[in-house]
Amino acid sequence: MSLKHLTTGSTCPPAVAGLLRCYNMRFCPFAQRACIILAAKNVKHEIVNINLKKKPEWFFEKSPLGKVPSIELDGQIMSESLVICDYLDEVYPDPPLHPADPWRKGQDRMFLEIFGKVTEAVYKVYFSRGDQDILNKGLTDIQAGLDPFEAELMKRNTKFFVGDKPGMLDYMIWPWMEMFLAAQRLGGERVSENRFPRLFSWMEDMKKDPAIKATYISPDSHYKYLLSNINGSPDYDMQV
Repeated sequence: MSLKHLTTGSTCPPAVAGLLRCYNMRFCPFAQRACIILAAKNVKHEIVNINLKKKPEWFFEKSPLGKVPSIELDGQIMSESLVICDYLDEVYPDPPLHPADPWRKGQDRMFLEIFGKVTEAVYKVYFSRGDQDILNKGLTDIQAGLDPFEAELMKRNTKFFVGDKPGMLDYMIWPWMEMFLAAQRLGGERVSENRFPRLFSWMEDMKKDPAIKATYISPDSHYKYLLSNINGSPDYDMQV
């Protein structure tokens, strides 16, 4: 396992036959998706962390677009977080993370698309770089984007979106829920628990899940990384 993020001029660690490898960046929410599913499925794997500012030359052989996550198994490569997570759910079926009912599975995928409004707003806040107008607009957009999810949890009347245990939709939106708690520390209007009681309860329950515990990054650590990123020198290897 590569704990430090490998950079330009580094050598790719030798692969182990039959062992799945995940190329990762610790603060990337897309990569965190793959790490969560690997933990939820209890898949034996190794992590190789990549410095996304100074990517190793060899990494483009592992991910043609130079993005994380990417997984490798016996020389075969797969990229894109949703593709990877669906693959892992199919190849390692226990526990199943999608609803068995095709209609409910489609509904969950629809809500994952709707969540794109939240991801865009989180990044708007992350890269506001002191512009209070952009920051406030981003925080307003986060809350507007979360409204359908608060209503859907109430409608389903379940602990998690998929039922009594977290499922694919829960896991796929989680990384940005971690991030916005840090992002709102930059100032502006805070996301109100009074407006989102079900979602805040959901978040507390998610933090008790073993797969989330295994991949969790605290708001303090997210915030420290965010500040380093704003300053132009993202500290990928900071202590968390």
